[in-house]
Amino acid sequence: MRTLVHLSDLHFGRVDAALLAPLRAVIERIAPDVLVVSGDLTQRAKSEEFEAARAYLDTLPGPQIIVPGNHDISFYNVFRRFAQPLERYKRYITDDLAPMHVDDEIAVLGINTARSLTFKDGRVNRAQVEQACARFSALAPEVVRIVVTHHPFDLPPSADQSDLVDRAPMAMAAFSECGVDLLLAGHLHVSHADSTEARYQIGEYAALVVQAGTATSTRGRGEVNSFNVLRVDRARIEVDRYGWDELSGSFSLMGTEHFLRSGEVWAAHDAGMLAAGI
Repeated sequence: MRTLVHLSDLHFGRVDAALLAPLRAVIERIAPDVLVVSGDLTQRAKSEEFEAARAYLDTLPGPQIIVPGNHDISFYNVFRRFAQPLERYKRYITDDLAPMHVDDEIAVLGINTARSLTFKDGRVNRAQVEQACARFSALAPEVVRIVVTHHPFDLPPSADQSDLVDRAPMAMAAFSECGVDLLLAGHLHVSHADSTEARYQIGEYAALVVQAGTATSTRGRGEVNSFNVLRVDRARIEVDRYGWDELSGSFSLMGTEHFLRSGEVWAAHDAGMLAAGI
């Protein structure tokens, strides 16, 4: 079983600085096998914001799989937005827009969904999907395949449908062929975990989609600052949600969701049934 810490929407330039040290402390205590950051590292894609994000990431454990978000593209500078949309991200964070970590149990692949032609929405294209599936298809079948994007492939009930990543049905059809198990995203500042079965009815296939809230931004949208810890193996995924506790001045475990795999379908499973061995 592998442990992943899933952070999102850090928004350096608009962070609650009081959360940074406690967040680092709990991540160090968890000691993840992989640290995932699903976009929006900055608020306005300024150099000083990227510098602060990079300095903080350097204090966290690795390996790290990081993807950009729409806030990591310059908002006001029109030339930079369209001619050099991710130049600062690549300079300070990573120039690899499709980072991948592979071991004998998991493969974690980042896909960039941030685009300069839209201020908020995201998109995945066929070339990105084909490249992802080619990389996954080269792996042993028992390896759990995980995709990281900023924009989500599924949504909580309260979300606006426009927040769904553009061309998601095309991507999900391809992901069903190359066996993607788990989709990690952010963007909404809302925590959520569920099977994709209801939205994408693709034969005997359903992945698990997990949204992270904002770990450090002051823009909580009704939720406390939070992040996810996932414990992953071939047949089971546990999703722990850690939230900021103002009274203790620390991040505390707020709840756990359990998901089991049956064939190529991931679905929620009651914790009581798990304890009873059902």
